[in-house]
Amino acid sequence: MSTLRPRLLIAVLAAATAFGVSGSAGAESAPPPSGDGPIRGVVLAVHGGAGSLPRGSITPERERAYRDGLEKALRTGYRLLADGRPSLDAVEAAVRVLEDDPLFNAGKGAVFNTDAEHELDASIMDGRDLRSGAVAGVHNTKNPISLARMVMERSPHVLMAGAGADTFALRNGVPYTTQDYYFTQRRWDSLMEAKQPDAEPKEGGGTVGAVAVDRSREVAAATSTGGLTNKLVGRVGDSPIIGAGTYANSRTVAVSCTGTGEVFIRGVAAYDISAIMEYTGAPVRRAASKVVNEKIPALGATGGVIALDPRGTLATPHSTPGLINGYITRDGRVVTRVYNDETPAG
Repeated sequence: MSTLRPRLLIAVLAAATAFGVSGSAGAESAPPPSGDGPIRGVVLAVHGGAGSLPRGSITPERERAYRDGLEKALRTGYRLLADGRPSLDAVEAAVRVLEDDPLFNAGKGAVFNTDAEHELDASIMDGRDLRSGAVAGVHNTKNPISLARMVMERSPHVLMAGAGADTFALRNGVPYTTQDYYFTQRRWDSLMEAKQPDAEPKEGGGTVGAVAVDRSREVAAATSTGGLTNKLVGRVGDSPIIGAGTYANSRTVAVSCTGTGEVFIRGVAAYDISAIMEYTGAPVRRAASKVVNEKIPALGATGGVIALDPRGTLATPHSTPGLINGYITRDGRVVTRVYNDETPAG
């Protein structure tokens, strides 16, 4: 259990009261495996990418940094939900925190493309009315997720790309961000490794996302990424594609995906989870598992999702060995899951 400063503890307890519940607000910073049962009472969940992180493969300091980053994102979004703000605000705020964290492949810490540049993608969706916004190939905007929301709210469009998206940001008062802001030595080293003649293609790792449900049982979803290490200039994956990497419908579910983007696009993965729920009445865990553990592997790829239904039931299936993720419940209880054995695959 982590130690909370008195001021933060008071804020969390106040938030729990706002949701009409009581109980411990402590964080489970090193939870045991969660088993195969459904996870209920969740109001916000985040992910930091599908992949493989065996227990003991990183230092205690790095583990703590991952857990702290996830927890900060969760508590930031939770405070907004507790204040009665809509789920859309919560997912944007949570993803912004993860974009600012250099551990993840989104915003600062994003991977490099073949020309040693950063091209960032993001999308956001409001389950109340299916409004959506997305950006692809962004070069000079610090928080692409907020630009995606701006596209949704200040333009007649859903998706903007490249220089046009960055120009749209400037015209709407978003400060210009130079490319060196996104740089981290770890991602540069990965690019150099990927450019070796015998290097195997690798996923970028660390795509981030969030799903939330508010007091009115309205859901929202958001996803942000730097894509693949050494990707071709102009490549776009599933993260900014509504229905592929992100989807939210308050009648069914909010979904954020991570994995092999090309296949998630071909499989319309995020929407398919919602469609299975809507047309067959399947619960969120069954629908998400069918897509992630059956459909995507059948197309030759792997990945994972976080999927949250309007009743607060969370599914986190993955066909990779692990999925970095975390969630916060109505009473303010935080669970962060970093290692492969902490999140069941089903």
